[in-house]
Amino acid sequence: MSKKRWEVFPGKNRFFCGGRIIMAKQINVFFVTLILIIGVCVLFFVFDSEYLSKHIHWSIPVIAGILLAFTLLFLFRTSFSDPGILPRATGDEALFNDRGADSSLDLNQSVTFRNPPRTKDIIVNGETVKLKYCFTCKIFRPPRASHCSMCDNCIERFDHHCPWVGNCVGKRNYRYFYLMIVTITILCIYILAFSIAHIVMLSQETDNSLISAMSDTPASVIEALIAFFAVWSVLGLAGFHSYLAGTNQTTNEEIKGQWAQRHGEVVRNPYTANNCCSNLAKILCGPSYSSLLRLQEDKNKEKKDLEQVKEKIDKLLQEQANGEQKKCRELWNASYDGSLEALAP
Repeated sequence: MSKKRWEVFPGKNRFFCGGRIIMAKQINVFFVTLILIIGVCVLFFVFDSEYLSKHIHWSIPVIAGILLAFTLLFLFRTSFSDPGILPRATGDEALFNDRGADSSLDLNQSVTFRNPPRTKDIIVNGETVKLKYCFTCKIFRPPRASHCSMCDNCIERFDHHCPWVGNCVGKRNYRYFYLMIVTITILCIYILAFSIAHIVMLSQETDNSLISAMSDTPASVIEALIAFFAVWSVLGLAGFHSYLAGTNQTTNEEIKGQWAQRHGEVVRNPYTANNCCSNLAKILCGPSYSSLLRLQEDKNKEKKDLEQVKEKIDKLLQEQANGEQKKCRELWNASYDGSLEALAP
């Protein structure tokens, strides 16, 4: 019985819904994130929304619901999607790379071969960029790609592995990750502000005692405390990633100081547009990239496709050889006939 690609996937990932949802192996922290977001919002809707809609404005719970919906949408989009995993090399490709990328070698022969080069230099927008060889995936990683040790995959435009979303953050889901931390920051500030407003307004209605108001609505106190401690981390994270998006860098590049000044020489980032707005627009409004994994296809289909390609190549080579052989025969006949004419009296 043939298996789908996701059933025999070599990386350390979990798949759900027939391979349509892909996550990291450790997803416990993701559920903590989900419980915190939904739990605080439920407390807000149950204990604060009615009072605030009556005494301030009816739109307060509506706006909170919209912020929650967008936060969960971006969270699920980040957590459940392929972050940009690069397929590993096939058997022949891996053998070709392991033998030093020497095209003169016959892959069917058992010979001694040298290790592949660890790096290759390419030019990107006038700057030299090194391509590193991954000995796990048996490929030269594209620029900005890196191997995640948690998921055991090479990720295109790798940013970081985030346990809070239960997935890597890379080329295909960085946009949604950035939008998630921005919306969750706004949501935390929103809930913090209105839960405090609820407590203060209650204290003014009673005996002007803040303690008695807090005892009347302990849920608001819990919301305010969780939102207060959360807002510092998510606000700093949103600011940090706004800086990265504005300069078109990744967390991995920033931590390693890849575009920092070295030995007094300025290293230019070849991927930036030298304009904050252009870099942000490229990330937020750029094209959506298709997954390279094709997880829904049968594993045997790859072998069949390769066999068909090999048959077509062999057929073309045979036709080319027959054509060259026919041309040589015609040239020989023409030269032979010319020789006979020259020898004729």
